Amino acid sequence: MSKSRYIIGIDLGTTNCVLSYIDTWKVNDLTTAPINIFQVPQLVAPGEIGERDLLPSFIYLPTYQERQGERLTMSWNPFGDRVVGAYAKSRGAEVPGRLVASAKSWLCHTGIDRTAPILPLNAPEDVQKLSPIVASASYLRHLKAAWNHTFAQEVKDRLEEQSIYLTIPASFDAVARELTVKAAGSAGLDDITLLEEPQAAFYAWLDARRDKWKEEVGAGDLILVCDIGGGTTDFSLIRVTSENGKLGLERVAVGDHILLGGDNMDLALAYSLSEDLKGKGIMLDYIQMQTLWYSARVAKEKLLANQEFSEIPVVIPGRGSGLVGGTLRTALMKKKLESLLFEGFFPACKSIDWPQCRPRIGLQEMGLPYVSDTAITRHLARFLDIHKDKFDSSQHMLAPTAILFNGGVLKPPIIRRRILDIISQWLHEKGAPAIKELDSPDLDLAVAKGASYYGLVRREVGLLRIRGGIARSYYMGIEDARPAVPGLPPTIKALCVVPQGMEEGGSVSLQGKTFGLIVGQPVEFRFLASTIRPNDSVGDLIDDWDETIEPITTLKTSMEASEIEPGTMIPVQLEAKVTEIGTLALSMVSKEKDLRFDLEFNVRG
Repeated sequence: MSKSRYIIGIDLGTTNCVLSYIDTWKVNDLTTAPINIFQVPQLVAPGEIGERDLLPSFIYLPTYQERQGERLTMSWNPFGDRVVGAYAKSRGAEVPGRLVASAKSWLCHTGIDRTAPILPLNAPEDVQKLSPIVASASYLRHLKAAWNHTFAQEVKDRLEEQSIYLTIPASFDAVARELTVKAAGSAGLDDITLLEEPQAAFYAWLDARRDKWKEEVGAGDLILVCDIGGGTTDFSLIRVTSENGKLGLERVAVGDHILLGGDNMDLALAYSLSEDLKGKGIMLDYIQMQTLWYSARVAKEKLLANQEFSEIPVVIPGRGSGLVGGTLRTALMKKKLESLLFEGFFPACKSIDWPQCRPRIGLQEMGLPYVSDTAITRHLARFLDIHKDKFDSSQHMLAPTAILFNGGVLKPPIIRRRILDIISQWLHEKGAPAIKELDSPDLDLAVAKGASYYGLVRREVGLLRIRGGIARSYYMGIEDARPAVPGLPPTIKALCVVPQGMEEGGSVSLQGKTFGLIVGQPVEFRFLASTIRPNDSVGDLIDDWDETIEPITTLKTSMEASEIEPGTMIPVQLEAKVTEIGTLALSMVSKEKDLRFDLEFNVRG
């Protein structure tokens, strides 16, 4: 579909989804084609449909009574069994047990079966729960149906017939990427290409600046992309290169997956406000606390958007009868908000300060694996520190020369200034030049717009492409062949099968290395990855890897070979490929037996 009429960019966000598009039939010069934002039809109230830039990433599962009367239906959803978008978000705040949220975060949770219907966690018995994959597919299915209802007078204009570029966090590993592709396929979108969100944000900046971008950055510049959304914090580094006098761009580093964002801030505010109420003798139950979480978010956004406000009233519906059942009122003060954000999430720290780890309780409630240290500035300090070896290991941290902000959390100027002040202090202490802020075109819409712009880049119309390949090195766990020793488990070495930086479409074969594969009986494969070992090559075998390489998933299976005795070990060679859509494919090939075994990642944690 490389020559489809429309180029589609989709930001499948934790908090909001956005769809952008380019109509290639309406311009003669694609390099100047405007990028449009699709106004997504969605329920904004029972019986009321509105069009919005943003499709909130929420699903409300209504009761049987609510489904009667067709007030929750749309032309493509006549049953009204799943409400997606604005009304789902607002109604779900009132009935949290029927609200599916943060599906994207659940999609990359390695400790659960992401194909199992587990959401919402605390749902009533009559609720038909959804899996993280189905929930993610529901947002895409809504976008597809809304687009087709609006634009597709002919089959060739249907969304599934277009070139689609779907964004994901740069920190998504191979498993999370594959799951995203599966979710898209479940929604009927089979031909997609994945793009990292920080890169998409940078492409949006390139689109906004056009030829003038070279006036703002030059060869040798190191650009930090700081992306803080509703559910995750994502860091990337892009270097400006020069070859034969021509400027280029290379993504040189990405951070770990940090489950920390606006949701955490809203919850912290809710707990702070609940403590105020507790001081007045008012105790909130679970449902009221969930409602307060939503109300705190609304109050936060209003305070940060308008400097004239010093406080915003917060109302929580009462439960029961009498005085206790009456409406509860409190207020979010601007001073409290700024103090909580600055001290809890953006505290001043040194460039050598890393996130603090606290002991975890062995038995916990089922939930998302949020980081224990909420200080985003310390996570940033760690990111700049651990990647310094790629440039100058004598320094305590990297010295980025420019920063591009992205994500809804960073819309308020006061938060961006806070981050800039802290980074500037780090740079000043090491005698480095001050960092420059690149103007972000639109922090809510940039990722979707950048995805469409990337689609233009892929059509090879002369636009600059960010190089860098995959952000991680990938490894397979290989059991040591030494004799068994009583009481001593076998040593597992990490075999590099895909090096960091390998480009999409590239493939490698571990020539000259033969491994033994047991066929016909259950075996386990271990997959590992690292963002901080850029110098490992295909075939490298690492003995001591605990500190720099992390397990990402395992696969328990049986490799069946009909004409070979079960339990037999056969010689195989490994092949790996980074697909054009951005996923990883691994195969084991036995030339002697004329057999090929393809491995699929385990999605069940």
